[in-house]
Amino acid sequence: MGSLTAKQIGVIVLAAILVAAGIFLLFGREEPEAVPERNLEEGEIAVPIRAVIGKSVEGRDIESYTYGEGDIHLLFVGGIHGGYEWNSVLLAYEFVDYLDAHPELVPGGVAVTIVPSANPDGVYETVRREGRFSASDIPSNDSNASGRFNANGVDLNRNFDCKWKSESTWRGNRVSAGTEAFSEPEARAIRDFVLERDVDAAVFWHSQSNAVYASECEEGVLPETIEVMNAYADAAGYPAVESFDFYEITGDAEGWLASIGIPAITVELATHETVEWDRNLKGMEALLEYYK
Repeated sequence: MGSLTAKQIGVIVLAAILVAAGIFLLFGREEPEAVPERNLEEGEIAVPIRAVIGKSVEGRDIESYTYGEGDIHLLFVGGIHGGYEWNSVLLAYEFVDYLDAHPELVPGGVAVTIVPSANPDGVYETVRREGRFSASDIPSNDSNASGRFNANGVDLNRNFDCKWKSESTWRGNRVSAGTEAFSEPEARAIRDFVLERDVDAAVFWHSQSNAVYASECEEGVLPETIEVMNAYADAAGYPAVESFDFYEITGDAEGWLASIGIPAITVELATHETVEWDRNLKGMEALLEYYK
């Protein structure tokens, strides 16, 4: 039997969790390891490196996949809202599979890290509640926020240190933002990775607003963020929006990155069900070209 894709493996893992909660599968890849420091020979393509960058509240791995090496480091994150935005997790795994097959897409001097599922407990909660085994069967709609929050009931995209408040908003709802900024292990995992690996720019995949948003905090939008937003949005065919003003958001990951001088954008898929692969691949390619 041929080797499984990362997307297929992710679905198998979810099914296995339902049958035996607490048993962690290994996704058919190598054991997690630290990213080694080494210099590539001219023309050599680095193999992807899988690592565990943190643990969720319930002890599930938060994994990363890194491709290439260089002074520029780009970060792509899916699933910060868990199973509620399951398609963002699938899109991230699709990108892992694509780079496995096409590592040459990553330019020399650039490292790309993908964190497919920043809220694995939220993904588990959606599957547990819905009793579904196939990712395509998992419903996500605004009336059922199953899996949006972590196991502590915290909205992780309100737990970062940008205008943080203990309660924040999501649409017309009040949501918990934790006991303090970075109180949640999932948020700390992203924070620590960004700081330790000196990330230069970040993309967070969400759904379902059908747009690319710039990030900002107290000092407004960084000029480079506008350029990154436009590069991705123009290539992918999404509207570009410089400022999110539909309702107040505090403690978001992208805003925290802006506060420490790192460009970050939010890519909102058009629905909760589709990954919109072709258009997002064009956006990712445009971003890699921008930092080439």
